[in-house]
Amino acid sequence: MFADHVIPFVFESLPVRGEIINLSRSWRRMLANHDYDRIVQDTLGHATAATGLIAQSMKFDGTVSLHVQGSGDLRMLVVQCTSDLELRGMASPAPEVTASSFGELMQTAQCAITVDSGERPYQGIVEVNRDSFAASLENYFARSVQIPSHVALVCDDEMSGGILLQKMPGTAIDKDDWNRLGYLAATLQCEDFFHDSGLELIGKLFNEDDVRVYRGRSLVFKCRCSKKKAEDVLRMLGEAEIEAALQEQGSLDVTCEYCGRGRHFDSVDVSKLFADNVVTGPKSVQ
Repeated sequence: MFADHVIPFVFESLPVRGEIINLSRSWRRMLANHDYDRIVQDTLGHATAATGLIAQSMKFDGTVSLHVQGSGDLRMLVVQCTSDLELRGMASPAPEVTASSFGELMQTAQCAITVDSGERPYQGIVEVNRDSFAASLENYFARSVQIPSHVALVCDDEMSGGILLQKMPGTAIDKDDWNRLGYLAATLQCEDFFHDSGLELIGKLFNEDDVRVYRGRSLVFKCRCSKKKAEDVLRMLGEAEIEAALQEQGSLDVTCEYCGRGRHFDSVDVSKLFADNVVTGPKSVQ
């Protein structure tokens, strides 16, 4: 089984489909070069597993982004997953985090999910449930997508994981069966992933049901930062501000908040950077 994977499955006797996700290498790479407070790290871990589950559940060619914006302890959180299941994510908390629960961390935050397939991006607003990220996503699926869902999300320093169960559109299910599946999904713990592969864990969680499991897909951490994007950041700040910073510091470093990679710019680099903005003729236009 893949080190990092998402596995789809369906119940043979119930109109329900599901997915289970297990991230270890990608999650640890996402935490590298960061020192998040526990509540911020847990929230990012849950958001990361959720974004991977959402990307797997859709048929599209592009990127799913989960974006949280706030003015309290959590200023920003972004997780992106492509249709090829390439993940990256980061959180930007306040200098001092005082929140001790998800509800306190998100009390001034807004959350949105954007699907960008290269044409007209679709954005859905996620109403934040103060209890958990999982509960917030259940509300999102029920109200914005009209798909009743059960979501369970877990994470620690070593792994991020979760499970998504959804009723198939146009079908009906006994209330007791649906509630039972939700209860079983909610028992998911980090320790479950340490002892079983995804296939074995699905069988363990739903041992009273006949479940058909499909081929899993691997996920990887992949940042899309580049020298050009770093240069674009400097251009946005403006030549006057950059020159002032150069006089004070002697050089500039631009660090990617997703992967931690730094790019160094000295006075010669900056001179070339802003010289590139001068259009001298048609051949200069890219």
